[in-house]
Amino acid sequence: MLAAAALALFLAAAPVDQPPLPTLPQSAEIQLKLERDGSLSVAEAISVPNGVTMDRRVALRVAAPHHRDRLYQVRDVVLEGSGTASVDKDAFTVHLTSGTSILRYTVDGAVDGDRVTWELAGGWSAELKFLRASFAAPKIPTAVDCLAGPPDSDFPCGAAQIDHAGLTRFSQQNLAAGQRMTATVELPAGTVPANAVVVPAATIAGAFVLTAPVGWAWAGFGALLLLTAALVWRARRRFHVKVPPPGGRFHVKVTEGGEFESPEGVLPGHAGVLLHGRAGPADLAATVLDLAVRNYLWVSAEDGDWRLTRRNPPDEHLTAFERAVFEAAEDAGTVAGLRRSVVDIDDALYADAVRRGWVARKPRRLSRAGIRVVFYGLFLTVLLALTVGYAQLGVILVLAGVAAVATSAALPARRRAGTDLTGRLLGVAEALASAKPKDLTKPQRELVFSRGLPYASALGELAPWVAAFAALPHPPRVYWHAGDVTPDQAGSFATALAGAFAGARRAHLLDTARPRPGSDPPAGTPEPAPPS
Repeated sequence: MLAAAALALFLAAAPVDQPPLPTLPQSAEIQLKLERDGSLSVAEAISVPNGVTMDRRVALRVAAPHHRDRLYQVRDVVLEGSGTASVDKDAFTVHLTSGTSILRYTVDGAVDGDRVTWELAGGWSAELKFLRASFAAPKIPTAVDCLAGPPDSDFPCGAAQIDHAGLTRFSQQNLAAGQRMTATVELPAGTVPANAVVVPAATIAGAFVLTAPVGWAWAGFGALLLLTAALVWRARRRFHVKVPPPGGRFHVKVTEGGEFESPEGVLPGHAGVLLHGRAGPADLAATVLDLAVRNYLWVSAEDGDWRLTRRNPPDEHLTAFERAVFEAAEDAGTVAGLRRSVVDIDDALYADAVRRGWVARKPRRLSRAGIRVVFYGLFLTVLLALTVGYAQLGVILVLAGVAAVATSAALPARRRAGTDLTGRLLGVAEALASAKPKDLTKPQRELVFSRGLPYASALGELAPWVAAFAALPHPPRVYWHAGDVTPDQAGSFATALAGAFAGARRAHLLDTARPRPGSDPPAGTPEPAPPS
């Protein structure tokens, strides 16, 4: 055993100098030696009969499993004899004329792990009557395999074995033109460094293969996604609304001069934006109530409905969204008329809250940028898939755009001041729900009831607020309504306002969804019967 190993090491150390000359015409003798750096030195002696030429083309890009290609590199080509040999990016080409020629070259990329693979013959334009090869390596191989025949066939070679001296020998007879002979030798682990180069196949499927650059890109995207999620979570947690404790300072109250006071001058219409991020029918109704309480509108009962008329013209004290509500109420004339009105104050109301520093501007730029990135990513995915590959980079860009849109939607709109004010509004709601009008003087009751009514409507505390004042022996007068009106009747008016705006919005949504004249009816809608 020791003698065999020593002989194998001696053969492996010997240079690939002069292969045996073929004894038969149209045959080849090949010597292969695996160097310690992983390169494969090859020497071929090929006999070509008189009057015959033999051409060979060896593809240096070979299909591998999982939509990949394996790349080989041939260098240091030397031809002794009659003919030519050349190497380009994709193939190793040999042209031989009559006589015996010796071809020497070095192959890089033949070692994949502990397996060495090379095509001993293949792509010849003429039949090889006989081919014999030997393989030497720094260590004795542990296993050998050899296939011969048409490409992609699994026919074994005529012979493939490790002899008593440790050399690996292969042989094959009658290899037809175009057929190949591929040898694979398995070596002990760590014999030589691996140098196989595997790249995605030049196909659509290969363009989506996970490669090292794509893997690093996925890792970077994942890290950025986690960082973004952490920042969004922190932002949402930081701006979580804290309800003030009962008895705190965040109550609707009356100043010493008898004037009503709300936290930070917040208007009833702001409640929806601060609490929910958008305005709703309750905010519109509360704004109409507030305009009446502040003597811009006059309310009177007429024919089972409430009439709304101008009492004072709009002035500089009204915001843009209050002006819009004022004009809508004046044009409608009655509460029933408001059911046919569509009042869109979302943008104006949000802009006012931004101006006051309560909410941030809607991150539309981030959302729009994310949508653009999605389309850029789709374009890049198709472009890379049809050209250089790495199409997953485009997929990552698409997901980055989606993440930007999601981040835009998830970021809290309220600023720190808005969050604090929202907590105070919730404190106002608690104060409205537990109101004690007996603690107020008679003039204060009249003012506080009316000024608190729009806030109670906007914050969902209308019923307890009205009930607390209606239970008094002498309920406060409602100064903004014609006639002798009780708190219960004022509460009914507030409820009717909210119902009118809710009905108007619902009708608008139904009208938007209703098919236009001349358009196709929705699927499943029966066609009208023709007139008889």
